[in-house]
Amino acid sequence: MKSKFPGIRILDRYIIRKFLGTWIFSIAIFVVILVVFDYAEKLEDFINNKAPVTAIWLQYYLNFIPFFINQFVGLLTFVGVIFFTSKMAYNTEIVAMLSSGESFRRLMWPYFLSATVIGVFSLVLNLWVIPRANEPRVAFQQNYVSSQMRLSRTYDPNIYRQIGPGTFVYLRNFSGETQKAAYFAIERYAEGKLVSTLEAATVSYNEETRRWTAPTYITRTMPAADSLGVTGDERFERLTNLDTLININTTELGRLDQLITTMNIRELNDFIDEQKDKGSDMMAVFEVERQSRFSYPAAIFILTLIGVSLSSRKVRGGTGLHLGLGIGLCFGYILFSRFAEEFAKGGILPAALSVWMPNIIFAAVAVYLYVKAPK
Repeated sequence: MKSKFPGIRILDRYIIRKFLGTWIFSIAIFVVILVVFDYAEKLEDFINNKAPVTAIWLQYYLNFIPFFINQFVGLLTFVGVIFFTSKMAYNTEIVAMLSSGESFRRLMWPYFLSATVIGVFSLVLNLWVIPRANEPRVAFQQNYVSSQMRLSRTYDPNIYRQIGPGTFVYLRNFSGETQKAAYFAIERYAEGKLVSTLEAATVSYNEETRRWTAPTYITRTMPAADSLGVTGDERFERLTNLDTLININTTELGRLDQLITTMNIRELNDFIDEQKDKGSDMMAVFEVERQSRFSYPAAIFILTLIGVSLSSRKVRGGTGLHLGLGIGLCFGYILFSRFAEEFAKGGILPAALSVWMPNIIFAAVAVYLYVKAPK
């Protein structure tokens, strides 16, 4: 039986070389401009805070570059496709290809091969490389960039976490260096009502035993209402030598929106499963992070199809008109994606639906443009 695999012909290699060459050139120009502007903006901070030269380039910029490449990989792919395809259309190369009997669908084959290379590159960055790069980059910013130094390195002054269904822990002024908090409380709820609390001042955490200790603590119990809806008096007890083990570690006490960006996909999946078991109220934020790591690489194929369909027609405006339309659509996609993420984090829509909705809508736009493209 004859294989239906299209193969890679001379024309395919020509388009792939054009596509990837333009994309790499765009990335290189973008990185140079980005680094120059960022360095100029932060130079005063580097000097005032005495940032070491090796830390600037090896800790910050080495990890800064993959992060920002991935932020704009879709836009740069889109611009690259439109730029060289509209140039080919202007030079009547597309017309010649179609007139020779080449179908438009077959013409898309080398474009999607190139998009696969870029998509896999973006996926690897999202799942493995950028999470590892984020930790030293953020640490550098918090040490040497003035706008970030005023933020606590790791912990919020008031920390409130869910550690189980109906059970919450609250800490005030926790220090990662001393492993102590000025105030500690465990609250338990039943049917939306507070039923008991445990409160202590100046608690200490032992990393080896994972236990919290305090010299004194207070328990407070709210009795349930009777059949007539009348509740009894609250009961207070003052006790000594608190020594308790709770279902949380100090890693979870940090800013979770920053913490999850430093996890690779395996760590993130395990963390989400753990938080789901605890009944965390931040599940939407965690799910948005996970879904985004897959949706952005998938968008490269959609933007490639839109770019080719838009720019394969020879028009009077030439490359400029194609670029203008394309960039407008791409920025519309980025803006829509950001709004959709906020909808998910706010609980307005399910996280998976919100994150993938821009891809679904723009995929429909891409199919429409593909159908209308010159055949």
